[in-house]
Amino acid sequence: MSALLGSLVAVLGTLLGSFSTYLFQQRTAMRAEAVVREERLRQERLAAYSEFAAAVTELKRAVVAAWLRRSDPAELNRALAEADRLGALAETARFRLRLVSGRPEPLADAAFAYMDALRDAADQAELTIREAEFEAAVSAFITAAAECLLAPRRTAP
Repeated sequence: MSALLGSLVAVLGTLLGSFSTYLFQQRTAMRAEAVVREERLRQERLAAYSEFAAAVTELKRAVVAAWLRRSDPAELNRALAEADRLGALAETARFRLRLVSGRPEPLADAAFAYMDALRDAADQAELTIREAEFEAAVSAFITAAAECLLAPRRTAP
């Protein structure tokens, strides 16, 4: 009888050990999956922030080029077509940024809004001022993006 009881205790101990090992491995796998998912999301955010900054900077270049060519109608039309194409790309990048971040991006919107101010500059001096303001807006956006990417996430979307 004691041999049977000893065998039963051994079998139950083995089963309990196997079950607890299974639970710990499952928990570890879930944590590892969450870490991978969070890193993938961080990489997506990094790509979206970078893509927007690059797109809006290219758009600014095209808008300034159009402004500088406003005295030549043929050159102006080509420059406006390029600015329009780059504007669509920047808008797409802004939409992607909003989707990936999961929240409004007022600093991105502010940087994008400077296109009207650049286009409507009255003279070269005002254009230079608007360009500096645009660069400050993009710099503020990049600083906030870096802080967002470096800050640990508390909740998953």
